[in-house]
Amino acid sequence: MNPHTLHAPRAPGELRPHPTGAARLGPELLLAVAAERLRAARPELAARADLTTPQGLLDARAALTADEEGDPAGSPLVVAVVGRFDLPRWVAETCRFALALPREPAATWRRAFTRTVFLAGRPDNLTERFTFDHMAEDGSTAWAGPAPQETTTALRRLLKTLDASRELSAWSPVTVEVPGVPPEGAARPPVHRDLCIATARVTVSQLLVQVNHLLVEAVLDQLIAPGDRLTLRSMPRLTGPAVPFAALRVDADPRRAHQLRAYAGLTEEI
Repeated sequence: MNPHTLHAPRAPGELRPHPTGAARLGPELLLAVAAERLRAARPELAARADLTTPQGLLDARAALTADEEGDPAGSPLVVAVVGRFDLPRWVAETCRFALALPREPAATWRRAFTRTVFLAGRPDNLTERFTFDHMAEDGSTAWAGPAPQETTTALRRLLKTLDASRELSAWSPVTVEVPGVPPEGAARPPVHRDLCIATARVTVSQLLVQVNHLLVEAVLDQLIAPGDRLTLRSMPRLTGPAVPFAALRVDADPRRAHQLRAYAGLTEEI
């Protein structure tokens, strides 16, 4: 779990301007995005680390891991069981799951940086033994939590971590509509955004982790709402877009020590 997303938590209905504009996504900007994300979500943790360098961010991650290991029952977790993966459907259902979360559990999960574990299995074969909080309409994926880790111990022991090591291929842009009906008196009408996803040396497993964090936190920040349209676009590496990013997912680059990369970005309205 790596808490590096552009936007900070917002008060309900507050849509804050993003700091990046259409700037080049250079290392200084990526570091600033990651540091601000950490400060906003866990200021007490950020105060214990030097966030002016990538190594400082790694130290903060280590401290976070130590905190979770010291109090495993109190750290909320979501478990997603994936039977079949279809990107557009998974994006829509991930948004549906996040939109249905009660406010208090969602806020607590946010402080845990929306930690999610992906397991390989067939949700329809597990419903008699386990209770899920949300299941995709086609049964392809099911979600349990957010809840203390101990509540999903049996499920996590039964199933293996999803190992989808195939690297991503490019795809033609496809637009999905976020499920649900905008509530009466919604803060804004439905909007259209691009969801840009980097594919160069990114596996399906990495996509699940990185895009999941971006989507659920964008829902919690009200950047994504029922009725919105998201056009999924692939590109080898993210660059500063013509339409500025409203949210950006930044994480460590496993192939380059002490460097960060942008894995996915959600643009402003288009």
